[in-house]
Amino acid sequence: MALTDNPREALLWALCDLEDYNFKVLKFHLRDKTLLKCPGLARGELEGLSRVDLASRLILMYGAHEAVKVVIKVLKVMNLLELVDQLSHICLNDYRETYREHVRCLEELQGEGVKHGYNQLLLVAKPSPGSATLEQELMVEALFDPREWSDQGPPTVVIQGSAGTGKTTLVRKMVLDWATGALYPGQFDYVFYVSCREVGLLPGSTLDQLLIWCCGDNKAPVAEIRRQQPERLLFILDGYDELQRSYAERLTRPGPTPIEDMLHRLIRREVLPTSSLLITTRPLALRNLESLLKHPRHIHILGFSDDERKKYFRSYFTDEEQTRNAIDFVLGNDVLYKACQVPGICWVVCSWLKGQMERGGVVAETPSNSTDIFMAYVATFLPPNDEEGCAELTRRKVLKGLCSLAAEGIQHQRFLFEEAELRKHNLDGPSLAPFLSSIDYQEGLNIKKFYSFRHISFQEFFHAMSYLVKQDQAQLGEESLKEVNRLLDEKKQEGSEEMTLSMQFLLDISKKESSSNFELKFCFKISPLIRQDLKNFKELMNSIKHKRTWDLEFSLYESKIKNLVNSVQMSDVELKIGHSNEKKSCSRNSFSVKTSLSNRQKEEQKCPIGDKGNRAGTQMEALMEKAEGQRTRDKDGRSSRMGSTEKGTLALKEGGGVEGQDSEGKAQ
Repeated sequence: MALTDNPREALLWALCDLEDYNFKVLKFHLRDKTLLKCPGLARGELEGLSRVDLASRLILMYGAHEAVKVVIKVLKVMNLLELVDQLSHICLNDYRETYREHVRCLEELQGEGVKHGYNQLLLVAKPSPGSATLEQELMVEALFDPREWSDQGPPTVVIQGSAGTGKTTLVRKMVLDWATGALYPGQFDYVFYVSCREVGLLPGSTLDQLLIWCCGDNKAPVAEIRRQQPERLLFILDGYDELQRSYAERLTRPGPTPIEDMLHRLIRREVLPTSSLLITTRPLALRNLESLLKHPRHIHILGFSDDERKKYFRSYFTDEEQTRNAIDFVLGNDVLYKACQVPGICWVVCSWLKGQMERGGVVAETPSNSTDIFMAYVATFLPPNDEEGCAELTRRKVLKGLCSLAAEGIQHQRFLFEEAELRKHNLDGPSLAPFLSSIDYQEGLNIKKFYSFRHISFQEFFHAMSYLVKQDQAQLGEESLKEVNRLLDEKKQEGSEEMTLSMQFLLDISKKESSSNFELKFCFKISPLIRQDLKNFKELMNSIKHKRTWDLEFSLYESKIKNLVNSVQMSDVELKIGHSNEKKSCSRNSFSVKTSLSNRQKEEQKCPIGDKGNRAGTQMEALMEKAEGQRTRDKDGRSSRMGSTEKGTLALKEGGGVEGQDSEGKAQ
């Protein structure tokens, strides 16, 4: 059969390819309503129809696309699989555009979708163990570059980053860009986004059910999608860490759930081994994931650059004066400025500032850590107190409800809650939009509403606060000690060094100034017994020496940017040795040396964040300006530029000395 994307032509050619006997059998089966699961043709309607007439009749009765599907059903019964494959290809080409449209429409339904605004995130490719290559910045377009994977089999990309660094936003933007043809054009027929948080809602645990769920269509041709060119499929598994169950649950019920097992088989390449995979995860689940992977490529997501932070503020605030005030306020606070590198915290900061501005309040707080930022946000959006104190009961009631809901979810590794569960904790979902978001899930003919915390970091924050708002406050010591022991056990079992966010929040609150801030904001007195428990907890946690997740991200950002762009020490300089293509009159060999700026005198080069007057520029700009003026001299007294932004190298002459070259290889 000739290749065509037109279902009418494909149907006619398929019927013309049939031998006379098979054509008669086909017409016989077209009368079978049970087989077709739709009205069949009467015997009298089929008598004497030629192939052209039958094609016309089927198209008139079912429509071109459905007519092709009807004939495919009959051909499968007749075991004419070659024709089935050819016609299936037509259906798939047609359904591919149907699926792209589904993705685009789904994004339109997202009220705060990435379509309406997106900021670039810094991605760094981590070298494989034992590799001589350095970490390097990477663009999304290069994640599945065929040249990078030619010898390693089908691609598996793991994007890791702490809570709030923008993993979900990034992959959702990737899916949308693919659907609009802006990303990976011609490379993937289907890109399936799988939320590991929501996949537990699936009624079944087979791969076909997963594909139907992704397509949002019970009639999706999933069998053909799997069989036809599986190497042109990309699965994005978002939030692998949210698939994990609690440590205690893993001890009591070892082995994966059916859904976990199906996804693990996909990750281990036991099903669809030639498809491509992209998995996002927080570091705390990375060790478990690593045992399932073969030749993964690890990408670290570091959040916003300096420019993207300012761009985010300008897109968040619609009022020019609010934008200017917010940027000035953040630039004047080193903690806030660093924290806004993490997109999730940047959103919290913007929302908090906007809430304060709209209430006409003067923002006088100076948060000292990320926990203070979350406390400021929560205090801003909880129901206010009134003069008679009635609302205070509501405020405390809401706070305790959010805490108990979060704690129950964290302890059972659950992130989605039904409305009945919210009512059990005295919470009204629609009125708590600053803390909870909702999704509608269709279950048969019914639509069920599920709620989740706006971000996992909010759930862990309220989980930490739950230790402080219990009726029986003596429970804190016992429960926090149990949690610390669990962390110690996990570290022994899994080698984990990542502190959970809940523990980081609680550790911050254990500081005297933060606990006083907590009492002031929430009108909630921490008892002396609780304070002693917090002190003991702090000592235990400090003895573990876990990595503090967001603090780690901040330090990574500061060092990675400098290493990637312009601050490698001369002692660590990378040598790129090769013969010059130019012929020298003295026949001397030359070598090129790639250099970048020195880390020396970092403190002198920093741009003061708090200065609200005219600035010389960002820290990066200051470094570059200083680099332009920095010169070294060789032993003959000749000068050469070091760290110039121009494309050039330094040539080490065979007889000694340094010779500069521009981007075209000419001596400077």
